[in-house]
Amino acid sequence: MLCQDCNKREATIHLTQIINNEKVVLNLCKICAEKRGFHSPFEQMPFPLAELVSGMVGSNILKKPDKTGKIDKKDLKCTNCGLTFSEFGRIGRFGCANCYNVFRVELNDLLRRIHGSAEHRGHVAETPTEELQPLREEKRLRDKLKKAIETEDFETAAELRDRIRELSLKSKEEGS
Repeated sequence: MLCQDCNKREATIHLTQIINNEKVVLNLCKICAEKRGFHSPFEQMPFPLAELVSGMVGSNILKKPDKTGKIDKKDLKCTNCGLTFSEFGRIGRFGCANCYNVFRVELNDLLRRIHGSAEHRGHVAETPTEELQPLREEKRLRDKLKKAIETEDFETAAELRDRIRELSLKSKEEGS
């Protein structure tokens, strides 16, 4: 989309305002926006997530071998947008949705380092319903399994693992 003031440059600033219950949209290039007195408050501010990701990826990018035993991950490239893993480490953002699939293994490693786990477990509602009981039971069993492993009670851990597996299979059968 071209800038609506100069009609020469690409519009990179999109401003929407409601004036007297009427929506006014401005699509301007950076130069025309500055002429009108618009400045982004985030322009000089660094993107902290990008710095965090680049620090974590950059320091570990060449240290861990992949499945094939190859150590150099900087060759890994998105087939859609062409972003390499080392570029992702530098800028801290993906180029497209396909990057999530291409860099899945590396992203899981990164999430594990940041959050301690690559799996997100959201909050479960407190309302006692029959549908949530299997989920609560599985969470309770997983917590007990974690404690059993930490205390090196491997017999109990094996029993808990089997109970979790049964519960998971049962819920999949009920869901289909």
